[in-house]
Amino acid sequence: MAKQRKLDRIDRNILRQLQQNGRMSYVDLAAEVGLSTTPCLERVRRLEKDGVIKGYTAILEPRHLEAGLLVFVEISLTYRSGTVFEDFKREVLKLPNVMECHLVSGDFDYLIKARISEMSAYRELLGELLLALPNVDKSRSYIVMEEVKETSNIQVPAFKRED
Repeated sequence: MAKQRKLDRIDRNILRQLQQNGRMSYVDLAAEVGLSTTPCLERVRRLEKDGVIKGYTAILEPRHLEAGLLVFVEISLTYRSGTVFEDFKREVLKLPNVMECHLVSGDFDYLIKARISEMSAYRELLGELLLALPNVDKSRSYIVMEEVKETSNIQVPAFKRED
């Protein structure tokens, strides 16, 4: 595995700018970070190649797509075989309404974030899909009443000389 290259001040500024507007032109991006276009483009391509920038996406409004109800579900598994986690992961990856699934520490095994249209769809998601996944023992659900903050942006730490 190659050594991970340190991100300098300009790299970090590029990342901040692209998180705010991934469709920004390279001319505008270069101006914002104090470079000419070609060196800026080279840095962006290197950040993509190195896996720092994983991709670009459009952020959609869930209510316009019949996905206005946000739910979180805690899932606990039974431990009947050595493949419980692999079996569960393989099947949960197939569920299109599941936006995130995290193996966590604590009183349950997985935390799932899903978006659905309404409560009747939630009943189907939980009863027919989530609880039918391999090795699921029990669940606890949280229906979101108000979304106060949701972002995919990661705080880019300031550059320090020792970096």
